Amino acid sequence: MGTRQYSSPIRAEASAETRRRILGAAAKLFAQEGYQGTTMAAIAKEAGVSAQSVHLAGPKSALLMAAFEVTLAGDEGTHPLYERPAVAAIMQLPPDQALPAYLRFLAEANARTAGIHNALYVAAETDEAVAELLSDLNRRRHNDIGMAISWCGAHGLLRGDTDPDERAEVLTYLVSPETYRFFAGERGWSDERYQRWLGDAIERLVLGGPIV
Repeated sequence: MGTRQYSSPIRAEASAETRRRILGAAAKLFAQEGYQGTTMAAIAKEAGVSAQSVHLAGPKSALLMAAFEVTLAGDEGTHPLYERPAVAAIMQLPPDQALPAYLRFLAEANARTAGIHNALYVAAETDEAVAELLSDLNRRRHNDIGMAISWCGAHGLLRGDTDPDERAEVLTYLVSPETYRFFAGERGWSDERYQRWLGDAIERLVLGGPIV
């Protein structure tokens, strides 16, 4: 009985570490090779674990989504973004510090997730399971953005009488990995330039209300 009590936490930590390695390997390969080009065997090799461990970690579609969640905010699951440590800490800052911190978070998160986010959308075109997961992700993302607009309103940052849903739609576009991928990937912007542009765009088009 005593041995089981001591070994159970050890086994749990070992299992968690194996999963972290699997998701880290999956994120790297999905971003580099795409969904179709990444096999479970390749994930196992990259993670340094057995193929059985990868299969036990979940189906390929679930690994893709879990890898994206971990890459985005450091943990997996369907809980809101504002409940994740990085974003929760930003929301506790005074408004004049929160926006710069949010911009840094977005630049870093988009840089990490641009490749795997693209893999998600490409995979969703042909894989029904991925399409369902992506639909749920976009629904949760819409709720997260709505919460960000509500936070701004509660802190007196919104000007004008623009509908909150319209503000949320504009913010969703501005902070998306696709927008980051265009500027940083296609146009070659530095992250510093991207952050300056994003801060200015949010100030004018979201906080001040979209230009009609």
